[in-house]
Formats: sequence, C-alpha cells, structure tokens
Amino acid sequence: MRDKRPDGIKDYTGPAGGWGALKAVALSLKAQQIVQRGAQTLLKSNQPDGFDCPSCAWPDPKHSSSFEFCENGAKAVAWESTAKKIGAEFFAQHSVADLWAKTDHWLEGEGRVTEPLRYNKATDHYEVVGWDEALAEIGAGLAKLDDPNQAEFYTSGRCSNEAAFLLQLFVRLYGTNNFPDCSNMCHEATSVGLPKSIGIGKGTVSLEDFDHADLILSIGHNPGTNHPRMMATLREVSRRGGKIIAFNPLKERSLERFESPQSVVEMATFSATPIASSYLQVKVGGDAAALKGISKALVALDKAATAAGESPVLDHAFIAEHTTGIDALIADLEASEWDDIVAASGLGRSDLEEVARLYSQSKATIACYGMGITQHRTGTSNVQQIANLLLLRGNIGRPGAGICPLRGHSNVQGDRTVGITERPMPMLLDKMKEVFGFEPPREHGHSVVESIAAMRDGKAKAIMCLGGNLAIASSDPQACAAGFRNMDLAVHITTKLNRTQLLMAKGATYILPCLGRTERDTQAGGPQSVTVEDSMSMVHASRGFLMPPGENVRSEPWIVAGIAKATLGAKGGIDWDGYVANYDTIRDSIEAVFPAFKDYNTRIREPGGFHLPNAAAERVWLTESKKANFMVSPGVEENETIGDPSVMRLTTLRSHDQYNTTIYALDDRYRGVFGRRDILFMNAKEIARLGFAEGDVIDVTTALQFKRADRIVQGLTLVEHDLPDGCCASYYPETQPLIALEDHDKQSFTPSYKSVPVQIHAAGADDGAELIVERAGVAGRPVIAKV
Repeated sequence: MRDKRPDGIKDYTGPAGGWGALKAVALSLKAQQIVQRGAQTLLKSNQPDGFDCPSCAWPDPKHSSSFEFCENGAKAVAWESTAKKIGAEFFAQHSVADLWAKTDHWLEGEGRVTEPLRYNKATDHYEVVGWDEALAEIGAGLAKLDDPNQAEFYTSGRCSNEAAFLLQLFVRLYGTNNFPDCSNMCHEATSVGLPKSIGIGKGTVSLEDFDHADLILSIGHNPGTNHPRMMATLREVSRRGGKIIAFNPLKERSLERFESPQSVVEMATFSATPIASSYLQVKVGGDAAALKGISKALVALDKAATAAGESPVLDHAFIAEHTTGIDALIADLEASEWDDIVAASGLGRSDLEEVARLYSQSKATIACYGMGITQHRTGTSNVQQIANLLLLRGNIGRPGAGICPLRGHSNVQGDRTVGITERPMPMLLDKMKEVFGFEPPREHGHSVVESIAAMRDGKAKAIMCLGGNLAIASSDPQACAAGFRNMDLAVHITTKLNRTQLLMAKGATYILPCLGRTERDTQAGGPQSVTVEDSMSMVHASRGFLMPPGENVRSEPWIVAGIAKATLGAKGGIDWDGYVANYDTIRDSIEAVFPAFKDYNTRIREPGGFHLPNAAAERVWLTESKKANFMVSPGVEENETIGDPSVMRLTTLRSHDQYNTTIYALDDRYRGVFGRRDILFMNAKEIARLGFAEGDVIDVTTALQFKRADRIVQGLTLVEHDLPDGCCASYYPETQPLIALEDHDKQSFTPSYKSVPVQIHAAGADDGAELIVERAGVAGRPVIAKV
C-alpha cells in the first residue's frame, strides 16, 4: 500500500458487482429523486411486458427473472426517469453563455427537457416555441437548401426501429444518404469488415451458445462497465469449468472476479467467482499482432500434428468446403516474424502459443470483442483477423461457437437493420423504390467523420440530430464545434440538455423534447410499443408505462413524421399521420422492405420477440465468393514505428459511472477513482522514465503527424495503474480533442479512439492556442481542452 496517493485515488481490492453495485443503484435512485418510483420502474426493465433498458444491447434470457437489470442499466433508467425537469423558467434563468460554463455532468443532471425550444440570438437564451411553429420553420429551413446533400441526419442508437425507419424513409425521399450514425464511431469496423469475411455485418451467436462454449476469447472490452448483464453469463461459463481468456491493456476488475448481486451465497459470504482463467495485457494498438501470433502458432501446431501422424488442429474439411483464401493467409502468417509480433503486441511468444494450444483443444469457442478492437486505424482488419481465427477451426455456424461483437447502445444494431446506413446496398434501395414508388438516391452519403468535415468546410448547411451528443462524442471536437457554428439550421431531438446543443448555429437552433423508453407513448390509435434489436439479432417490443415528463414532450416517430410533413409536403404520398397513429403500420412497411421481418406485428407480441435470420450462423455465406473469406492483413504494426521514446499510446476509457458521453457521477469505483475524472493512468515505471511522479499535474498533446497546437488537454493528474510499457489511458470524452478527424480506419472511417500517439508535458509547458472551452464534466479544477 502506498503511503500517499492523489486526492480521490484509492486502492480498490473488492470484486465487481456485489454490495457496491446495490449501493450505487440506491444512490442513483436517490439522486434522481425517484427512490420508490425508480424501484418499481426497474422491475419493468427488460421484461416481456415492460421496456427495453436504454443502456447496453446484451440480450434478454428466455427465462427472465424479476431482476433483469444491472447497476449501470439501473443508472440509465434512473437518469432517464428522473423527477427533475427543465422548462421555460430554467431557460429564462440561464443564458447559453451561462450554461456553457457549466460542466457536462451538471447540464444533463438538471433533468428532462419538457418544452420545444428555439434559440434567440438577441437574448442568448433558448425560448419556448410552439410545436407547429417549430416544425414549420424547420421544414422550411430544410426545403430551401440548394442540394439535399447539404443536410446531415445524425442518429443515436437509442432510437427505436420505428423512428429509425421513418427517418430513413423521410431522408431518402428528401434526397440524400447522409446518415452519420453513432455506429460510425463504435462498430462500423464490424459492419464493414465482417460482410467481406462471412457475408453479414453482425455476430453469429445466440445467448444459448454460451451454454455450450468451453472457451471464450474476451478481446478489447470491459463488460463490468459497458455491458454488465454479460457478467452473469460469463460467471456461469466460469462456474461450469469453461475457460475465459481476456485480452486488454488494463486489468478490468469485472474480468478478474465478479460477485453476483443475485447470488444469495456470494452476497452473504462476500465471496466472488473468478472470471478470466488467463489475462493477457496486450499493448495499446497491439491487437492485430496478438491475433496474428495466435493464428501463426495454431498453423504451426497443425503442421506439427500432421508430421507426427496426429489429428489435425485446423478444421481442414470445413476450410475446404466453406472458405477461400487459406493459402494466402498461411503464407502471410509464416512470413510474419515472432520478434515483430512480440514487440508490437507486448505479449510473450509463449503466452500466444499457450492461447493457441488452449484454442486447439476447445470443442466450441466464442470470440467476444468490443471497441478495443474496432476503434483503431486497423479496426476493420482487426475484426477480420478474429474471423480468420474462428474460421481456422470451423468455429462459425455450429452450437457454442461464433463471433460476438458487443454493441453499446441498445438499438444501434436495429437502426442499421432498418435502413440507417450511409452506404446503402442496391437491394435496399430497390425495395424502397418498389414499396414506396420513388427513386431513392444511389450515391453514398456521409459517415460521422465525413459529416463533420463537410460541416467544418462549409459544404453542409443543416444538421438534425435524433438523440446523442455528437460534438462531444466525435473525434476532433474542435472541428465539430466549428461545424455546428457554421450551420444555417441545427435541430436536436433529445431527452436532456447536453453540450452539443450549446454550439449555436449561425442560423436557427432548436431543441425538441422526446419521450424516453420508460414512458407511456399514446397516439391517436391508442398506447403504442416500439421495437429494438439486441446484439444477437433478437427483436422484441418495448413499452413504457411512466407518465411523460410534460404535456409537450412527443415521441420520436411523431417528431420525425412532423418534420417530414413540414419539409416534403405531399411529396411521395406518404401517410405520415397514419404511421404515427398506429406503429403497427410502420412495422408493416418495415416488413415490406425487409422480408426478414416476416409476420413482424405478430411475432413481437410473443414474449421475448423473435430472432432475425442469420445466414452465416447457418453456414450460408452471402459474399461474392459464396464462401467465407480469409482476409489477409499484411504486417503486425497498427501504426508507423514511433521511434521516439517520449511518444506514448493513449487509449480512451469510460468510467464505471458513465454511459457514452453521459456522466452519472464522478466515480470510477473499480479503478479506485472517486470524485474526479481529470486523470491520466500510466504504470509507475513509465511515469518515472518520463521524469514525473504520481500526483503530478501534466498536459497531454497529440504527437507525430497529427500534432497541432490546439490538440492538447491540460490539467490531468498522473495516477499509477497496471498498464503495459509505452501506454497510457484517460477518460472519454475529456480527451477527445487529442484525436484528429483524419486519424481513423480508412475502410470504415471509425475514429482511432483506442490508440492515439501522445506526449506528456509538465503542466503549462505548452501555452498553445487561445482557450475557448471547456469544462468536460469533472469536479474542482476543470480539464481544459482547446476547442
């Protein structure tokens, strides 16, 4: 135990979950002033007759218990169903300049927006505006653009299938495929990479497959914070003797040991279940090298077994019948040098060979991965190398085996399924034409990175955000802030206030309040339900039951349809009012465009919903070759060789009291951080090597080709943490200004949030450009970013 640590930093020795989780839930309900109502609401979370949690996309079990929520899901529900409200009086009291000076945590913590608002430039205040007036003005603003491609339509993965489908119908009828989406910033590498490998941009496993797997490869994710309900599944795998091998730069407590709040024995005895049987701390950016090393070792084991007359290690029958490209892959693996793999991955050759040995003995393996794999310059090829590893032993398309991308938002996968994509397939556009009788635009639209560039450079004139906090979630918030301020029109459909809504367009800016998942949605046709799709392609209904926070709060489908009517008039002959009156009619149209939704309205009324077809899970490969493809990724380095020992690789993190850009509180319990977020984690050896000590206050600047005076975050405190040499970590979104818009995967345009070249300086050593912003949600001294 160290004698003195920085303020708010403690050595946390407990397990994930347990009594700490229950205490955190109770405190969240109390903070939102809904102790009794909140407890009742949680009992409806993830239930067949209730609402889908607005947090992670982990699927619901077939036999649900009364408590199908986790600590962070409970925080999300409490945050949404809060008793706190902000309306006309709040916005009369606070100018935008006043709000700008507040922390992000404060902004969202004030409560639910209850009135439609329009910014008044003369007074610097948001002011209440009537719905009819707001919609008419927004429609006129969109209609007068010279080119529909001058408008950007951003979606957050929290919106429903019904809202997403109406949005894509409206926008394509309007004339553009500009659909920047939150998936562009998280799992776009999956959506781009997996179709080339296995013919579908989704995972191939079901929740039941985890009952049959004997090996789980857990790569680049932190389930205890980002999808905590997965912990119950991993706990069961561990307790029945399955092996779980974790790959992550930081040792995350949930992957070490977990105390289930639903286990009477563990709670009563303060005991916990070990999770990972092996934990390999790969270097930041070393995933590609590690995956290549395991595959290389596996091929070597197969050759040795063949030479010895033993059973083969690779599934040669599967490879011959179902795949192409094996020869090129093996040639690349054999040409890759072990010294290069070890240097790039930070892992020993013996460690990687041991993983290959364990994998060779497994009868059924699932590979789970998160944004630690996708948010890199090599994100697409990282995903494809995981697919390569599974294909080598036939671990796709059989029970207990497959690939499992772990989505974040509860319906980010569903939004894509029903048409929110900037790169639409011809089949989708052909069906839209067939069903609705208009010619949709064929050219590709903008992803998030492309949209921000267009906004910054004056090529975009209007933006509509269906949820989210784009300017803070995106890479290069400097560019995004400039982009929003360039707009002639900005529209934010939201439940709460956030910083993006304080970046005022040079023209008109609106905030439109929408219902949350927990709330009753009543339309002309009666009470409505919406639908969502989880990470494993299950589609199910979600129906809120709480009263809306105000009489002027509207549903997302209602708002989208209203803007569509105001913009398009009678164009296309769409019955927008009919869609809003009865969401069954929206689902009928979804089914008409997407045949996989056959009998949609019937099947979502069944408890638990239904599973969408998954061709790869049936070993039907929807690729050009009609087979699964081994995809070669030459080399082992994610980025150019650094050379300069002063350059570190930064990975951005979410804290345990956080969901995306939403900060529930200022603690990160499992990492021992309490009451603050102004932290840079680094191992003790590296802190000393750079001439610092734990507790020093430092500035961080972007290094190498993306170095620029305004790419700096100031005022972080160094904290010792178990990380590989050459690596450091800090919180998202506070460190977003370090990530250049151009620093992304060239195939998927996913920003490289998880591997940023940086340099560390004594605080104040770099004065840089004029400080315009920013408080970034910390207590006490703010983190300062140059935006």
